[in-house]
Amino acid sequence: MTTRRLRLARPTLAALDAVANRVYGWRWNPIYQSGTVAVVTLLVLLATGLYLLLVYRLGAPFASVERITQDLWLGRWLRSLHRYASDAFVIAAVVHAWRMLAQRRSWGPRTLAWVSGGVVLAAGLVEAWTGFVMVWDAFAERLAREGARLFDALPIFSEPLSRIFAGEVAVPSAFFFVNLFVHIGLPLGLGVGLWLHVSRLARPTLLPPRTLSWAVVAALTVAAIVWPAPLADAADPLRLAVATPINLATAWWLPWSEQLPPLTVFALATVVALAFLLVPSLTARARTGMLAPSVVDPRLCTGCNQCPQDCPWEAITMVARTDDRPTLVALVDPALCVSCGICAGSCAPMGVGPVGSSGRDQLDAIRLSTVPALRVSSDAPIPSNVVFCCAEAPASHREALRARGALVREVRCAGNLHSSAVELALRGGAPGVMVFACPPRDCAGREGPKWLGERLFNEREAELQPRVDRRRVRVGTMAGGDLRGTLQAFDDFARDVATLAPLPVSGDQDVTQDCVTSADAGGRE
Repeated sequence: MTTRRLRLARPTLAALDAVANRVYGWRWNPIYQSGTVAVVTLLVLLATGLYLLLVYRLGAPFASVERITQDLWLGRWLRSLHRYASDAFVIAAVVHAWRMLAQRRSWGPRTLAWVSGGVVLAAGLVEAWTGFVMVWDAFAERLAREGARLFDALPIFSEPLSRIFAGEVAVPSAFFFVNLFVHIGLPLGLGVGLWLHVSRLARPTLLPPRTLSWAVVAALTVAAIVWPAPLADAADPLRLAVATPINLATAWWLPWSEQLPPLTVFALATVVALAFLLVPSLTARARTGMLAPSVVDPRLCTGCNQCPQDCPWEAITMVARTDDRPTLVALVDPALCVSCGICAGSCAPMGVGPVGSSGRDQLDAIRLSTVPALRVSSDAPIPSNVVFCCAEAPASHREALRARGALVREVRCAGNLHSSAVELALRGGAPGVMVFACPPRDCAGREGPKWLGERLFNEREAELQPRVDRRRVRVGTMAGGDLRGTLQAFDDFARDVATLAPLPVSGDQDVTQDCVTSADAGGRE
């Protein structure tokens, strides 16, 4: 996977996100939530599949499906819903994989999620294959014949499988039984794959918001009622079908496969599988700078257990100390840390975080760059408000805020921002501080917006101190394609802050020392 192709994938994804945000709004953007949408479709498949299993007959597969299709009140639309849900699962899973690849979230600690996700997608394609064959219409026969042709090229079976469909005798019921067994057994494998896919997440989110979940189900149901899934003529080994319906979502490979020798098909499939498995290695980057894992300063760690609770990846544990202090000490596993920096925002004494992004590093950066800039702007008719935003935020939004007179500062994730940095900016001369986070369902750190709000407004450690006027602090969402919303949120905040009395400005050293001291005291408590 070349760097150039990844550079092309990222802006393409950003453009699609922008369109979806304009159409749906960032709260309901289905592209943000393609992974959880895939889970919703799996639930639909499970529910509809249970009904279809009860009325399906192995002895007369096509006749039973035809009878289901003729049931206008229940059978037809449930079968169609089952079919469309399988298509939606594959599409959502592919979009989710592409999103993770474009955002370079497919290597390092995320390798297991990437590989297991690929296995789940492959199993879903096989599941769709067996589901089509169960219908045993002309398209099912076409799929079965192609599968037999491919497997006959392997030294597995004593007799060619293609003989089953020669027409000399009826297709044995054992064929349909094996097909049904695989179709029922694969969901168990899908369950294991999904468990592995989220096994390294502390609090996995499996479903989209309820409104979006029901919207997906409703859309699939309407499609099933208005455009019922087609049913071709019954399979007949002695008659060549003039045309068969094709499914581009789950059987896109069939026309190509039929034109190639079996060994070529297997070779191409092997190349694709190996390329997918090698993605984590091909996209990996050196763990330095912004990608450096978090470290712990044991001298500052109070053993409060807050950073392990907040870490979205369960990369931090509490272990026994090697000194004479009675508390435990945090320990970061670099193999699990994704460098989101959320732990830095959760540590009151600022003793943990990626190198260069700990709470103390943030205070140093504000003291050296932001506070002097605030003093220069204090003579302006409208003093500058400070805006913190995620490093993943759209560059156009950041520039537009600067044009509005804001002092824009970046953090690696909104959850990385330490509350003392907000206080320091206010005491250094900022009339107000606004923090723009990514949409909650598109946060690279997964839970940055969540923990940011809890620390600033709900007293979650490391909380913003009660002495800070909450009217001067606000959190907004910066979503691609919604520049108007970003600017409107900032303008509203600036207008509200302008009605407040000016704040007194403290000296550089006094501000920094006071913030650090209060954080240390909070950690000891």
